[in-house]
Amino acid sequence: MRGSWLSRWLINAAALGIVALLLNGVSVSGLAAALLAAFVLGLVNSLIRPVLIILTLPINILTLGLFTFVLNGLMLQMASALVPGFAVSGFWTGLVGAILLSIVSSLLNTVLGGHD
Repeated sequence: MRGSWLSRWLINAAALGIVALLLNGVSVSGLAAALLAAFVLGLVNSLIRPVLIILTLPINILTLGLFTFVLNGLMLQMASALVPGFAVSGFWTGLVGAILLSIVSSLLNTVLGGHD
């Protein structure tokens, strides 16, 4: 399962569940919601995030890339708006949730070997 899209999807779903346990404003109602949220978040990050990165390039350069955290939080909130059973309570929760999701996902990928 090393490096496959399935392993990355499952790891991201698990990371979403862990973030929901760690952060009060993020909730996932069950396994199906976590799997669907991970799938939708992957789609949002693949299709919409690159366009937003290009559109916000000047502010991203001015903030030395820190604005990317804001975009990641917005992508998390967008996914929560699209997936029933997955909720992010507000902007700041989305921002912190996105940072935690990155950390947890990286740790799980390192431990479980999700990437080559």
